[in-house]
Amino acid sequence: MIRVLQVLGSTTLGGAESRVMDIYRHIDKDRIQFDFLVNEGCTGHFDAEIESLGGHVYTLPRYRIVNHKQYKDAVKSFFEEHTDYAAVHGHMTSTAAIYLPIAKKAGVPLTIAHARSAGVDSGIKGKLTNMLRKHLPEKCDRMFACSDLAAKSVFGENNYHDGKVKVMPNAIETTDFAVDETKRKCIRSQYGVEDKFVIGHVGRFHEAKNHGFLLEIFDRFLDLRPDAVLMIVGDGPLRPQIEAKIEELDNARKSGNKAALRDKVILTGSQSPVDPYYQAFDIFLFPSKFEGMPGTVVEAQAASLRSLIADTITRLVKVTDSVEFETLSKDAGEWAAKLYSVYGALPVDSIWKERVHDNAAIQTSMSESDYDVGNQVNFYTDLYEKASV
Repeated sequence: MIRVLQVLGSTTLGGAESRVMDIYRHIDKDRIQFDFLVNEGCTGHFDAEIESLGGHVYTLPRYRIVNHKQYKDAVKSFFEEHTDYAAVHGHMTSTAAIYLPIAKKAGVPLTIAHARSAGVDSGIKGKLTNMLRKHLPEKCDRMFACSDLAAKSVFGENNYHDGKVKVMPNAIETTDFAVDETKRKCIRSQYGVEDKFVIGHVGRFHEAKNHGFLLEIFDRFLDLRPDAVLMIVGDGPLRPQIEAKIEELDNARKSGNKAALRDKVILTGSQSPVDPYYQAFDIFLFPSKFEGMPGTVVEAQAASLRSLIADTITRLVKVTDSVEFETLSKDAGEWAAKLYSVYGALPVDSIWKERVHDNAAIQTSMSESDYDVGNQVNFYTDLYEKASV
């Protein structure tokens, strides 16, 4: 058996983390075992599961520029102590140009930098991230990216067009998201929305997800379809701002003698498993400012959901014909009108019947694509084992 180190910011319930865990659950652990290296102070959602599967979670100090020497020393100490990895797979590309060369010098056969996002945070943090990534292509053995946009953003246009970056779309267990009426009824009953038109969104509360605009779209859509509710699955540091935005929109509606909005927005928090929530939705709305390859949009398609997403997102995410794109240059009213035209005028029962009808064909299409986790497990198994030879 060989061991592979996965480097992430945390083991919380995020997109990159969930996709790595999907691979981990399905890979043959008699042949390949994963360990995880994350930032200190980030006890994660998946820690207990990782230990149960035979892996270990290790920590490093969070990189803050001022602790550059301390961070490098901690990385060196880690690889001096842990000398048996066949590969180090770095999903935290902000500091990969630091830890991957150290791993290589310590004797790790294969170092991988894996781009998971096509953008950076605004302000100084984003500038720092770009600076740290500047020479990353020269400091790793392999470059992976979850999409064409992520590849260009992190590794540069030239490396992408020269074929030096392998695009590996975020894969899921597609059968988990097959149409399931029992799951649908359970969630809709739990939240008291049995007869409502449910707009769904799944994503952490982060600047990239554009939740403020999401709420503005729903505010305008509510004027077109009063029985609508918005269910947001996720959590994060921006939750107070999201709650404040709900309050702001609600007050504006009251002053305009419109129906209240507050009771029609459901914040579920982070959920695992998440697949029952896709069953409860009637349509999926995802107006992100930037993404690498949003697994949530892939999950929505596997659940036979129609989706309206921002055109900032790579076209590679469109596996089925159920995805519609819209530009963020349009205002919330135009987005609401587009959302209504896609599906919003249909009775909820008709929407569900169409999903049931389409389910078999969509499941077949998804299972044969690169978005199915089983297909990717074979690739990674071969990659890691060849590195250990």
